[in-house]
Amino acid sequence: MEYGASQLISNPSTYPYQGLKEDGQQQVQSTVITLGPNVTQVRDHLPWSIFNFFYLNFCCLGFVALVFSIKSRDRKVVGDVEGAQHYASTARALNIAIAVLASLAVVISIVATVIIVLSVQ
Repeated sequence: MEYGASQLISNPSTYPYQGLKEDGQQQVQSTVITLGPNVTQVRDHLPWSIFNFFYLNFCCLGFVALVFSIKSRDRKVVGDVEGAQHYASTARALNIAIAVLASLAVVISIVATVIIVLSVQ
């Protein structure tokens, strides 16, 4: 249904959020928001996994860590804390492995380059 200009209220005297005035008193409506139980924070290591996926994707482990981080975040949204912790710990272990392997690869390549340069002279 479309509203025309004649159907719209141009300047109402009160708005719903201002309350209603009766007998000199102003009634205020309150809203109660009930939150679920406190869920412990589960770190999903998503930023670390994204960094490893784009920059240190050693043997596609960065992609696997990213998948586990996303699964952890999905489990956290659903409310499955144990599943989220399981996937998060796997993502963390993969991210650590990627960091170690990529660091070793960089160190080995630097050492190999130095050895080759020194053996030529």
